[in-house]
Parts: sequence; structure tokens; C-alpha cells
Amino acid sequence: MQLRIYILFLLVTALTTSCSSRFVAIERRNYERSDSAFVQYLKNEGVPYTTNNQIEILNGAQAKFDSLFSDIKKAKHHIHLEYFNFRNDSINKVLLELLAQKAKEGVEVRALFDAFGNLSNNRPLKKRDLEKIRESGVNIIKFSPVVFPWINRLFARDHRKIVVIDGEKAYIGGINVADYYLNGIKGVGEWRDMHSRVEGDAVNELQKIFLDMWYKETGERIDGDSYYPRHRIAEGADVAIVDRWPRKTPARMRDAYANAINSAKDSIILINPYFVPLCNVKKAIEKAIDDSVKVKIILSEKGDLPMIPDGVWRVAYKLMKRGAEVYMYKDGFNHSKVMCIDGSFCTIGSANLNSRSLICDYESNLFIFGKEDTDELYHYIDLDKQKSYKLTKEIYKKRSCWSRFCGWLVMLITPFV
Repeated sequence: MQLRIYILFLLVTALTTSCSSRFVAIERRNYERSDSAFVQYLKNEGVPYTTNNQIEILNGAQAKFDSLFSDIKKAKHHIHLEYFNFRNDSINKVLLELLAQKAKEGVEVRALFDAFGNLSNNRPLKKRDLEKIRESGVNIIKFSPVVFPWINRLFARDHRKIVVIDGEKAYIGGINVADYYLNGIKGVGEWRDMHSRVEGDAVNELQKIFLDMWYKETGERIDGDSYYPRHRIAEGADVAIVDRWPRKTPARMRDAYANAINSAKDSIILINPYFVPLCNVKKAIEKAIDDSVKVKIILSEKGDLPMIPDGVWRVAYKLMKRGAEVYMYKDGFNHSKVMCIDGSFCTIGSANLNSRSLICDYESNLFIFGKEDTDELYHYIDLDKQKSYKLTKEIYKKRSCWSRFCGWLVMLITPFV
């Protein structure tokens, strides 16, 4: 059922999109630093940009959940959670018990999950589960339920992974609430991902994203100093929150990625799952290669969806032939959405570089400007590279004719914008 829905999504979006999206690319100039050029682009586009933030990069699900649960236990006023899904499993049970306890203490707890994301996992929250959660004091709602015949609701899904606690601390990245991030998946192996913890003015921007979604779905307007406190961090990282809201900022995420890549002068290293990039992102990568920028891409040799890995292999091979260094992660499925540019800025978020994320979904990415944080993220990416093998022509040619045909088919139905 999930595969049928996904293929239908690809076919419909392929027929209803074109190469007409507005895109103003940063020109690669030798006399301007990559981070300066990209920051100026973001400011021109009205992307929220804040200074004096403390960032902690959370390398893997264990680090994310340990930190998150510790902060939840300390919450005094409110806890806001926005996820693609809360899988009905062991880690979700621990989370819900913590949230119920905080609700008993008088802390406001609001949770929002995507209806399609819930249906697409093999252990969804059911009606009786939601009733029990609400009885515990947790105000949990479903975003945009899919109701026949309104098939258009399949497309604009809330794919964000955001938590805001007391307006003081926030989390953003790629890790959902699911125990396979800790235990892996049979037949796939390790499920690898990264997240980040934020303190500072950027928390207010993540709070606004959550409360705008809450208002959209419930009609309840929530505001005030308790939700948007003043932050007193003396010094720290500059960050930008790039948020994709269909119809409001439809091209923002893909243009941000393309412009970040276009700003590079020395190096680009990225990890992204379901890597069948749209036209402007793919062209930006190709242009960087042609301009002698060192491009390293880490992809997974296998995945959780039929056929999509074949498309990833095909894209990887074409970029490898053009001059990129491509590595295939072999220890499982690397679901991270991370990128470093020139060692000067980086991004962690929820956005995949495929049509679903960049054309349809609600997505949020944190762009971090500063060598220290970028070096740390680069280190974690390099560790993943060490668990990968370099793609060569000989390796690709060993793939079956059927796999290569499936890769061609996936590319054929990928929309170009």
C-alpha cells in the first residue's frame, strides 16, 4: 500500500511540475567567502537569521534521545513536539510516559504528528492510543488526515522533526520518534541519522514554526512572553532557519540548497537519503564539479523503499563519472540530511534532496555558520565515510540489468523544477 501511494505521488507530481521555478543563483566568485555570499542571499530572501546561539550536534539517535529526555524532565512551562510520526514502539512509550508526568506537574504539552507519516509506518498510533494519550494530559493532534476522495492531501505532508521546550531549548534534525533509529531494521541494518540541539534566538524561530502549524490545524492562537522569552547568550553561532511551507515559501528549501552549493569555492561534502535531486540542485552540484570544487557525496547502498535505491545508484554513478567522489555507506541506511561547505558553514535538517521533500512537504533545516560547529559535523560525516566504499565504474557495472533499468525508470518519473 505504501509503495502504491509513493509511486502515485511520483507520477502525479511529474505530470504537474515543470522547470519554471524562480531561482536566482549565487555566482561563484573568487573574492567573496562562501559563507558571506550565502548569508547575503538568505537575508535578501527574508530567511530568519539570528546570532548568539549555542549549538550541540547530536551524532545519532542515542545522543538525541538522551539529551531530549533530560531537557523534558527539566521543563517548567511547555513542551511542543512536531514530528512526521510517533511510531507506537518502545522509545515512544518512554517519551509518552515522560510527557504524561510533565502534564501532571502542570506543564503544557502539545504534540503534532503527520497523518500520512503515521499511516506509513508499520506501528501507527491508533484511535484508542490517541484517546489514552489525551487522557494523560498530552494534547496530541493529527496533521491533515487523509480523507477519500481528497487525494491531494497525500502530497503536502509535515516532515519536520522539531521540539521546543519552555521557549529556551529546541531540537531540529532528521530523527523521528521510532526505536529503529536505535535498533536498526531487519534486512536493512543500522538506521543512521543526526540531529541538533539549539539555545538562543533561533529557538524563537522554531517556536513560531510549531505554533503556526498548531494554529493551522486547530485554530488556536498561542502567543506571549512565556513562549517567546528573551535569550541572554553572550556569544555563539550565527544560524539561519530555512523553512519550507507549501504555497508560502514553496521554493525556499531547494533554492537554499542550490545556492549553498553554488557558493562553495573549495569543498562540498554531503549525506542525503533518497538522493534523486531536482534540476536546480543537480545542476548546482554539476557546476561545482566543473568549477573544480571538491565534491564528496555519501549515499546508502540500500534503502527502505523499493526501486528508489536504484535511482540513487544511477545518480551517484553519473556524478561520479563527472568528477565527484561518491561513497556508498555499507553499514545500513544512512538517513542523515547534512552538508558542509568550505569548512565554513553546514546544515542539519529534515529535508531530503528529492521531489517529495522539495516540492511538497513542510520541511525545516538549520544552517550553522562557524568553523567550530562545521568542523564537528565534518568529523562525523568523515566517520561515516570510513564506513563506506568508493563507487567506481567497475562496481556500478556489476549491478544487474534489472537494477539499472529500475534506476533509469526512477529518474524518468522524477519531476524537474
